[in-house]
Amino acid sequence: MSVHVQNSRMTTAKLRQMKANGEKIAMLTGYDFTLASLVDEAGIDMILVGDSASNVVCGNQYTLPITVDEMIFLTKGVVRAAQHSLVVCDMPFGSYQVSEEEAVRNAIKILKESGCDAVKLEGGEEILPAIRHMIQSGVPVMGHLGLTPQSVNQFGGYGLRAKEEAEAEKLLHDAKLLDEAGCFSIVLEKIPAALAEKVTKAVSCPVIGIGAGNDCDGQVLVLHDMLGLNQGFKPKFLRHFAHLAEEVKSAVSSYINAVKDQSFPSAEESY
Repeated sequence: MSVHVQNSRMTTAKLRQMKANGEKIAMLTGYDFTLASLVDEAGIDMILVGDSASNVVCGNQYTLPITVDEMIFLTKGVVRAAQHSLVVCDMPFGSYQVSEEEAVRNAIKILKESGCDAVKLEGGEEILPAIRHMIQSGVPVMGHLGLTPQSVNQFGGYGLRAKEEAEAEKLLHDAKLLDEAGCFSIVLEKIPAALAEKVTKAVSCPVIGIGAGNDCDGQVLVLHDMLGLNQGFKPKFLRHFAHLAEEVKSAVSSYINAVKDQSFPSAEESY
């Protein structure tokens, strides 16, 4: 097993250096100690404890129901696992929209209680005062533009964003504002690749894409999706790097059969 030394940990400064050097950044989600340990040992740069936990962990249709305390609970396990990766926690819906003061209070609570390295929140100019206040308070912030799943009811679905010129111009404007405010990175979700390239070149901070083409500074996917554990979700941007759903079901089926036919536990597996 490899031994990680403290200075091998990823930092926001190292991420900026990676962008400057043209080195791509790899990011995945994580929600528990066991899988996050494997992801970290494999060498991932960042782990996002996404509010997508509302879907893949809790079984909700949307990201909206998950709470700050639930996000903190999940993030604690990931932080314990991460010896190398930078851990980012999503601020859930309702934790930063009510007021600037409440947003900053929740961001500090998440950082203090979970032990994560940074928070991520969705939106541009409309939440800029809260973002500035967070950064001034010492909270590293990752932005998120394009398809923002917490606004699914406002958008009316999960379709491609910023196809029209007006929305594309606003997204570019928002990205520049987030960059100027001091965000250490920005996620761009489900927007045209040409626009993502334009944004990536226009800002100094690393841009992480999901469904945003290959010209971003890095990429992120939901772990359960890319491992093929989530069988019902198949957007165009998703690649299955494994097909673990079938392997898990096959293993469970073998276990059931072994229990039923009494071949498990064997004499060697008994005390």
